[in-house]
Amino acid sequence: MSFIVAIDGPSGTGKGTITELLAKKFNFQYLDTGATYRCVTLKLIKEKVSLDDTEKIKEVLNEIKIEFKDNKVFLDKEDVTKKIREKEVTNLVSQVSHIKEVRVAMVELQRRMSEGKEVILDGRDIGTNVFPNAEVKIYLDASSEERAKRRYKQNKEKGIDIPFEEVKKNIEFRDQNDKNATVGPLRQAEDAVYIDTTNLSIKQVEKKATKVILKKKKLIEKIENGYKMTKDTKWKRFQKSFVKGFLGGLYHIVFRPKMVGLENLPKDEGFILCAKHINYLDAAGLILCNKFKIRFIAKADLFRFGILSYLGHLFDIIPVKRDKSDLNSIKMCLKALKNKEILGIFPEGTRKGLEKNMKVKNGAVFLAEKAKVKIVPVGIKGSFKPFTKVIFNYGKPINIEDFKNGDPDWLDKASMKVMDDIVMLTKNVD
Repeated sequence: MSFIVAIDGPSGTGKGTITELLAKKFNFQYLDTGATYRCVTLKLIKEKVSLDDTEKIKEVLNEIKIEFKDNKVFLDKEDVTKKIREKEVTNLVSQVSHIKEVRVAMVELQRRMSEGKEVILDGRDIGTNVFPNAEVKIYLDASSEERAKRRYKQNKEKGIDIPFEEVKKNIEFRDQNDKNATVGPLRQAEDAVYIDTTNLSIKQVEKKATKVILKKKKLIEKIENGYKMTKDTKWKRFQKSFVKGFLGGLYHIVFRPKMVGLENLPKDEGFILCAKHINYLDAAGLILCNKFKIRFIAKADLFRFGILSYLGHLFDIIPVKRDKSDLNSIKMCLKALKNKEILGIFPEGTRKGLEKNMKVKNGAVFLAEKAKVKIVPVGIKGSFKPFTKVIFNYGKPINIEDFKNGDPDWLDKASMKVMDDIVMLTKNVD
């Protein structure tokens, strides 16, 4: 299972120390990204390569071999754990890390090393560039004075003799370089948890970071449970019948739903219902106010919340992780269609997607083509204000096979046809 923890922040905030502690605590694989840049720097120094010689740098990057074993760093099979921390490398690593070719190569290496593993990484752009979809993002910070003191002490312990003022000057210089970098600049990711370590002990920082990781792990566990369909027992059928009857009755009272065009629905075969997503309650209307069973596809985050998780399991909602290739979700959808079930999908991907100028998603067309089923567009008209009418207008089925004419953009064109029909059905209904 992949689980990425990204710890970013300026030099000297304790990233390396905290990352190592958390790696041991959670049994994560620790990938020292800073060490990868230091290895490149050391190799360039050894081979006397000018930082302006792009072609030679590319050659070095093609040949270099970096490995992490037993808490040691190996460059071309040589243990360089201490060498990459020496003054000559330290003074040059910031400049090397800003070279575009180096940055691209190391990001690719870091992603390759982390693939499919539980990994913790620290750097300056892990959560913003290397792993923008990391499960956990933490941004550590501290005053430059405090960071210089820490780095000076750390160097002393490793037998590296660099004067304090020089250490501080190097840190301030690196801060400016990192923040103004054209490639992978240092900045806090929007969804990162900020921790100021200036007046905190290592133990206190570790405790705060541990809470963040545990909270995320618990949340992911809830979401993953959404993929575990509950068995179709008599008790479940009773609950579903009761809940659907109760909530459906309330829905009829509050919104007075009207179904138009039900004769267009295919008989005795699976198909996909595609509707315009205008309100949180439109999917509820389709599920509660029809005699037939519809299994909607909804964002996996829905299963984070107790009552929504309960309803999701009760009505066999299929979760999907947005902005990812969710193979589990795709398999569940195809299996449902093969079993002649009805899937509900919002092609906009989110509420009022068209109004937000978002591109229509082609997932529904993709599934319809794979399962060899039709798509039924649905127009929904109503304000969803209490005691107003909501109309559901079912259109004629769309055969996706008609769009497979060798055009490489047929998926997108078919998706737009579905969306155009939905918009037309929404407008042309009273």
